[in-house]
Amino acid sequence: MGLAGTRHRQEAHRYTDFYLFNFISSANKYFMVGQKVILYVLTDDFSTVPWTYLGPLWTMKVFEIKREKRWQDVSMMRMKTISEHVVDHIQYEVDFLFCMDVDQVFTQKYGLETLGESVAQLHCYWYNAHSTDVPYERNQSSEAYIPIGKGDFYYHAAVFGGTPLQVLNITKECFKGIMNDKKNNIEAVWHEESHLNKYFFLHKPTKLLSPEYNWDAHAKHTDEIRAKKILWAPKYYNILRGAQNF
Repeated sequence: MGLAGTRHRQEAHRYTDFYLFNFISSANKYFMVGQKVILYVLTDDFSTVPWTYLGPLWTMKVFEIKREKRWQDVSMMRMKTISEHVVDHIQYEVDFLFCMDVDQVFTQKYGLETLGESVAQLHCYWYNAHSTDVPYERNQSSEAYIPIGKGDFYYHAAVFGGTPLQVLNITKECFKGIMNDKKNNIEAVWHEESHLNKYFFLHKPTKLLSPEYNWDAHAKHTDEIRAKKILWAPKYYNILRGAQNF
């Protein structure tokens, strides 16, 4: 089992170290309990990866990646980073791979029920919304464009996964769309998440994770959501981005 957490120092403050420590510690406790897990930390600064205890079935591998100038590029280039590492080694090491942002915390067991050939996470703010209301990319010139009235669900890019080959397909296609947009000076409204939604619009996921598997504690309470498996960590955007000239 593989778990890839992507973290860039330039998103860039001591709070990102805090995110990574809590992500790793909580994953060690709740992610795929009883299974062998390889945790892949993809970071642009080795020196800030925190020391933390890992269980006997866990291995952590840390890989250095390119530092980006803007947070938007950090977000979008994640697809390229993941695809390169899947090609280089991950596909030979694990049967399933989850790709997750590190600014979230596991709070309950996240187990084998989540596995599928391709896994998509329903967004906790849009899972009940009509397709005309969700924030798909509406610029017809963008590779991420989805026509009004089309689409099934809105997916959250903070969690996706599947078999390594399916993750490779997802990330390669999303990155290709991002780069084609860049050639035309287009940037999708929600960056790599817009391209991920376009991918799943064209290639339906085999496993849908309910919002219970990725929930924002600040979202409106609903009786539908009972067992919250992952919670978003508090965001410090004014600190993380405010010091950068974006």
